[in-house]
Amino acid sequence: MPTRDDAWALLCEYTKGDSLRKHALAVEAVMKAYARRLAEDEETWGTAGMLHDFDYEMYPNPPDHPMKGSEILRERGYSEEIRRAILGHANYTGVPRDTLLAQGLYACDELTGFVVACALVRPNGIWDLESRSVKKKLKDKAFARTVNRDEVYEGAAELGVDLGEHIDFIISALRDVAAIIGLNPRSDDPARVGTKETY
Repeated sequence: MPTRDDAWALLCEYTKGDSLRKHALAVEAVMKAYARRLAEDEETWGTAGMLHDFDYEMYPNPPDHPMKGSEILRERGYSEEIRRAILGHANYTGVPRDTLLAQGLYACDELTGFVVACALVRPNGIWDLESRSVKKKLKDKAFARTVNRDEVYEGAAELGVDLGEHIDFIISALRDVAAIIGLNPRSDDPARVGTKETY
């Protein structure tokens, strides 16, 4: 099984854009947090989160993404479980989300991106963001309009979690990697103010 360093190298090989790399790191962090909560394998869940869109920049049109990416992952030695979960995060592939990993990735992908978007427009960023604010923004179709709301609701339902609790869990997981994914550090943490963390 390839290592986390291997996964990061693969992501950087195919993805040059900073925002997509940060999205990969955000989803990785949320997936690892869910793996801990559900007593699943953290590395497997984190890898699926990091690599779910690694081919998107090079192959943005369906069904190339994620089909071409899946072939690359197979050639690089990634498991069938990870590849099927990644294929399943795009509804048009027709690959069923019949594992907890696949359901977790689908539930976390769009919503993690949406939560980050919500944090970026707040003065205190992620630090005082709450699920009620995110739910309110979900109803505003003009905000982060590329986020598929149906997939957000469907993902929470498939994973069997309350949407509000799911959002709060994602917010908590993102706070742990805030500086790495481009969100402001806590203003009351002197160790992090004025520092620049990298990947």
